[in-house]
Formats: sequence, structure tokens, C-alpha cells
Amino acid sequence: MKQNDDFISMIPELPAWNNGAGIAPEEWIACVGNYQLAVGYSLIFWPRFVLFEGYLLREGFSEESLRGFEEVTNGNRVAVEAVMNHVHMIDIHCNDVEANEAQLRYLGRLLKDIYTLKLKADFPGLNVTVAFNDEPGLDLLDYELVFFQSAD
Repeated sequence: MKQNDDFISMIPELPAWNNGAGIAPEEWIACVGNYQLAVGYSLIFWPRFVLFEGYLLREGFSEESLRGFEEVTNGNRVAVEAVMNHVHMIDIHCNDVEANEAQLRYLGRLLKDIYTLKLKADFPGLNVTVAFNDEPGLDLLDYELVFFQSAD
């Protein structure tokens, strides 16, 4: 069985499956995943967004946090959206101490593409920037996705 080396580096147990013959990532998911996780992941991989008082935010935001960030940024709407809408890749699984740079950069690039498409589909009239700092060698906490309405 031929494996993609990128996936082997991100899912090191793949080659050990099937008595050392290996397993494809999709087959591995079928063996170790569950529907509860799949439903939960849907909120990360196809997020829900809302407009609130002109802000573009992830559904479920805290209005109290929004007001606090408005105060701290002196009402800078781009800064408020950026801080409200940032996602640290390492926080997707806060108890996973074995995360590595390859995994976080892969997820960040993928989520950047997903968020870009989803935001464009949901809000075609808005000018939205989606960014991911995809630099090698960063502290794992610094792999962060962010989106905000671009200033015109």
C-alpha cells in the first residue's frame, strides 16, 4: 500500500496498521473515529458565522468579550473582529500534548481555505480577509487562523 509521506508524518501510526501493511487515512478514520467527533468537527470544518451590529463573527461569540475588546481597541472594528475570530490550531485539542508543527500547519492551511470559501458563500458582499501564519519554526501556539472584514 502506497502512503502519502505527509500523512504518515502527521499520523505516525498509519504504517503499523494491518500487520505493518499500513492503512489509508480515510480507512483509519473509519476504524478509530466516531460520529460524535464527526459532528463536533463539523463546527470547526464548516463553521457557522453571524453578523452582529456590523461585526462578522463565529456563531456563539460572547457579547461581553466583544464589548471588552471594543473598549481596549478604542472601537477599532478590524482589531475587534481579528481578536474575536482567531483560532489557535493547538487549541482544537487542548489536551493533546503530542501535536506537532506539521499537523498544525496542515490544519491551518486547510481551515484557511475552508473559511475563505464558507465566508464568501455566506457573505458574498463582504470583503473578508482570512489569514494563517504558515511559517516554519514557530511556537506551536502561534499557528493561528484569523478572519476579519477588511477595511475598504
